[in-house]
Amino acid sequence: MTGNDSRTSLQRSFVRRTVVVSVVLALVALAALGKLAYIQLFQGGTVAQAATASRTVPHTLKAQRGKIVDTNGLVLAQSLERYTIIADPQAAAAYLPDSCISKSTGKDTCGCKTKSTGDCGAAGVAHLLAPILQMNPMELGGKLSVPGRYAVLAKDVTPEAKRAIGKLGLAGVISCELSSQRTYPRGDLMGAILGGLDAEGNGVNGIEQMENKRLTGKDGYEVYQQGRQGQQIPGTQTKSQEPVNGADVKLTIDQDVQWYVKKALDDARDKYHADWAVAVVQEVGTSRILALADTDDYRAGSDEAKIHPSKAVSQTFEPGSIGKTISVSGMLQEGVHKIDDRFTVPDHITVDRQQYKDSTNHKPEQWTLAGIVQNSSNVGMVMAGDGYPDQKRYEYLTKFGIGQKSGLGLPGESQGLLSQPGNWDRRTRNTVLFGQGYATNALQLTNAIATIGNKGVHQPQTIILGEDGEGQDRKPSRVVDAKVAAEVMNSMESVAEKYEKTAKVEGYRVAAKTGTAEVSDGSGGLGGIISDWSGILPADNPRFVVTVVVKNPHNGAGVYGGLVAGPIFAQIGEFLMQKYQVPVSPQRTDAIPVEW
Repeated sequence: MTGNDSRTSLQRSFVRRTVVVSVVLALVALAALGKLAYIQLFQGGTVAQAATASRTVPHTLKAQRGKIVDTNGLVLAQSLERYTIIADPQAAAAYLPDSCISKSTGKDTCGCKTKSTGDCGAAGVAHLLAPILQMNPMELGGKLSVPGRYAVLAKDVTPEAKRAIGKLGLAGVISCELSSQRTYPRGDLMGAILGGLDAEGNGVNGIEQMENKRLTGKDGYEVYQQGRQGQQIPGTQTKSQEPVNGADVKLTIDQDVQWYVKKALDDARDKYHADWAVAVVQEVGTSRILALADTDDYRAGSDEAKIHPSKAVSQTFEPGSIGKTISVSGMLQEGVHKIDDRFTVPDHITVDRQQYKDSTNHKPEQWTLAGIVQNSSNVGMVMAGDGYPDQKRYEYLTKFGIGQKSGLGLPGESQGLLSQPGNWDRRTRNTVLFGQGYATNALQLTNAIATIGNKGVHQPQTIILGEDGEGQDRKPSRVVDAKVAAEVMNSMESVAEKYEKTAKVEGYRVAAKTGTAEVSDGSGGLGGIISDWSGILPADNPRFVVTVVVKNPHNGAGVYGGLVAGPIFAQIGEFLMQKYQVPVSPQRTDAIPVEW
């Protein structure tokens, strides 16, 4: 074969291959055109719908949690509008500032992709955001440089900062998600009473937990199409539902009273070097709680406030001689005694081989039943208890609320301990007459005394006000006749007069009962002391009951309730009389004789 034949053969081979390739490419192009035509003619709507669906996304509109306010409308807890700042690191890496984009060609004029510059990419975004978020630009740049398309840059950002970010032109790079921040303007005042929230925004402990359903709102939503960089495409919203914010909760607590009571307790704890102290202030006629305080210093919203209930509802103790008011009320109501019945009372007595003593040694005293209450005689109560059946002793303790939950619903509340009379031993059946052998809390004790001040009618306590401003689920019950309640009040007023040097409220008559009880010291012995006082004022026109309880006071003058808790009561009582401008009391003229 010659050279010309060889070249001719190669040329023919090349032409054949070219023709084959051309035919193949033509067929591919024809198939593509056919597929395109098919899609346009038969699947165009479906594909368009799929594309639209891929761009259409739902976005949650967060509901705000309701406020908690005091009886005067002062805010105790509220949720503030806040935002979480979200970044798309991939979009941040490709960020070009407007000044680097050519208006005619749209190209990078700063060389961001070929040289390092602080104006471009993640560093440029960080440079813009850092002053607004008050963060270090390098730290912010690190958060923007992680892999993926989602990174949280900051939480609890204010609306002002959010608006400033919106002016930076970072749509598609930075987004702001609505959230909220729970704040407690006076969180140091009612830490455990208010409680806090968990990571999901649900109430934990206190009012936040008790009223969680009412406080929690219902989230809304909106559905719209978004662009490639995550920005909303105007005019594409298809569905929306506005969020419904949670309802506000109004307490019966008066912030001013709560603050004063808390301060009085803290001062007393320091003065007496006590383990703790609690106090309750309650309106007599309505059973509304105006103050519920203790000496714990948990701040609302803190971890401590979420796990520790208030001692005012959780701590139980033997009330000591305050319990005598309940026993005497039952005796009078059942006709076992009259308030002026006469007794000759020694300082000790033995019944069923059990010895009972008064707190001080004394000669046999000629006291009426009112005098036994005034002088807080354990021996006198045992003597008066003759003919007062065990079942009645139990029934009246129960009717007055001992061993029963208050009904407030606060988490951590203890209902105390009151065993059935069939389980009482020979000693317990008599110690219950003078406030030992059972355990109560400050709320129960306060309402028992309020029942006496309320002419013998027991009302469930309330700390939450309904929408109409009235307490909820109120079912009052008569425990003793009004005459019986008045006679017990009269004897309690004689008690208060005995302690005028330490617990007088100048210008006002007081009806009160003191208590002192040995309690467990934690090591199995009775080395602990409870000193308490519960009083009604004014005695001539009952408005308030104040109960003060102090654990393990160290007082040089003594540990008795009238010497420790009484002065705290008087301090709180003076404040209440001034704050509510209560008229001064007339002089007492109807005292029942305490001696014969």
